[in-house]
Amino acid sequence: MAQIPDGWPDKVRLKREAQAQALTAVADEDHRELDLSVTAIDDITTLVGRIASGELSSEHVTKAYIHNLTEILFRDALVRARELDDYRTEHGTIVGPLHGVPITLKDQFNTRGYDTTLGYVSRVFKPATEDAILVDMLKSLGAVMIAKTNLPQSIMWCETENPLWGLTTNPLCREYTPGGSTGGEAALLNLHGSLLGWGTDIGGSIRIPSHMMGLYGLKPSSSRLPYHGVPVSTEGQEHVPSSVGPLARSLPSLTLVMKELIRMEPWERDARCAPIPWRDGIFQSFISKPLKIGLLTDDGVVRPHPPVMRVLLSLVEKLQTAGHEIVEWNADLHAEIIQVMDEFYTADGGEDIRRDILLGGEPFIPHVEALVNRGQPISVYDYWQLNRRKVALQQAYLRKWSDIKSPTTGKQVDVVLMPAMPHPAVPHRSCRWVGYTKIWNVLDYSALVVPAGRVMPIDSKQSWHHTPRNVQDEWNASLWTENKEKMIELGLPIGIQIVGRRLEEEKVLAIGAVVDRLLRQSSEVRY
Repeated sequence: MAQIPDGWPDKVRLKREAQAQALTAVADEDHRELDLSVTAIDDITTLVGRIASGELSSEHVTKAYIHNLTEILFRDALVRARELDDYRTEHGTIVGPLHGVPITLKDQFNTRGYDTTLGYVSRVFKPATEDAILVDMLKSLGAVMIAKTNLPQSIMWCETENPLWGLTTNPLCREYTPGGSTGGEAALLNLHGSLLGWGTDIGGSIRIPSHMMGLYGLKPSSSRLPYHGVPVSTEGQEHVPSSVGPLARSLPSLTLVMKELIRMEPWERDARCAPIPWRDGIFQSFISKPLKIGLLTDDGVVRPHPPVMRVLLSLVEKLQTAGHEIVEWNADLHAEIIQVMDEFYTADGGEDIRRDILLGGEPFIPHVEALVNRGQPISVYDYWQLNRRKVALQQAYLRKWSDIKSPTTGKQVDVVLMPAMPHPAVPHRSCRWVGYTKIWNVLDYSALVVPAGRVMPIDSKQSWHHTPRNVQDEWNASLWTENKEKMIELGLPIGIQIVGRRLEEEKVLAIGAVVDRLLRQSSEVRY
């Protein structure tokens, strides 16, 4: 490789040229005989079954997905797909439950031979020397890694923009954001450019783009899946650990990949993982019994837009009709927990992020600049006190969960049902409030987003006149007032969030399946 220049614009130019060359190399191949309809298959088990029977080849599927992508792992992906086809031909079977499944990764997962940038210019042309543990496990299950996708500078934002790759736009409207920080994955999945995506979540970064793009997205508790080999801004902090999790167009696909990864005992590979096997008994029990569901419609800080409320309450009616009990939840402790998280974000005075950006020499995107300049670094003693507040709030929320009981049975709720965001996708640089998601990162609870509806003409008739509670609420209100006609025209997706307590992934996925089954009976949620 030629000498790498010092200036950040030249580094960006070279990186984009390398991307273009990788694209051109594959684009020159003849794709005229490809059946691109395979990208319409949303379910992993269905696709793998067709590969296992010989109806499809892994190479054919990989090429079909490459046809829709704009990233740079294609050559290695085709080599891997051919190896998988050779294995099936020789042995008459498949290597695992993800045999030939095209998978994409947020540009945060180490993949041997490729950069992991986190949206920083300073990290280009520094390829990883080994795969992240999760990537290695996915490959052993038969997956084919075809691309890495965009994320915001530093990852610390709920939209997707950086000076290296630029702005990621919403496939439904280029003036709107797909969310973030796993926005590249969400946009690609919406376009059927991948079958399964992997992201990280430290404040809503899987759930927010899943909500905005009509996808399923799971934030497990942070110790359920291996994180080793996944660099992150503020790496080394453990006060609010980030989680890795999947995004997909099919809920059974999320359940399958979680089950198969946990069956591989990730705690034998990553010291951070909890030694908890897949508990199928829990999953099966919650799929087949009446549920007790806590309902939180409003976090008390920012009111949800009319379509968010309508979709949520419509689902509540379906659940009650199906025999499930709805228990009123409340937002007690939410504001205090969010305040603690905001203080954690700036405990180092922005030094970690500032160092990476200054090392590359690129400009700050406005949101990141505001974040690093928000506060001064705190002392070790003050940091200890902040952790004491966090632990006290975690304990208080555990008591709250135990104390809120069904008025008919006297039992605790199984999960909490609530909005994922107070609004659908919005124009670029308009996201400001993520309190509906990031509270669960502080508590380290399991949380799932399920697509539940879309913005519709009826929403414009709903009353939307109230005194703003605060600046954030006023801003959110103006987003609906000024953009509702466009949001209705686009029919923007609306997701709902299902939350269980810590390490309750099986329960959350099972109840997600119950909810999804009820929702699929409505044409509103078909994308």
